[in-house]
Amino acid sequence: QVRLVESGGGLVQAGGSLNLSCLGPGAPTVNAMGWFRQAPGKEREVVALITHSGAGTHYADSVQGRFTISRDNTKNMVYLQMNDLKPEDTAVYYCAAKSALVGTYLSTNLYSIWGQGTQVTVSS
Repeated sequence: QVRLVESGGGLVQAGGSLNLSCLGPGAPTVNAMGWFRQAPGKEREVVALITHSGAGTHYADSVQGRFTISRDNTKNMVYLQMNDLKPEDTAVYYCAAKSALVGTYLSTNLYSIWGQGTQVTVSS
């Protein structure tokens, strides 16, 4: 089964920064990719999405202006630069990918390839 591989999580103080990385599946039918997160006791939520070309991005209101998603298709990598982190950003962060055959990059329910997750903890 195809899986994604995340890295870069850790413990940081409020106001600090982290950069998450995700090695993509390398499948030609995969286009959009994104980052999602799940905090304890809460449902998983979308954080940021990016089209295959990188020209299109979408952010959750809660991270707009603080987080930046990017990708390097030559390396099959997707990144999430997180600045000005807040305690409420504490969660397990998951990288996900969506087939090019269905929906658009905003179709969050169609992201079907997932990584194992990486823990991000922000202390106050």
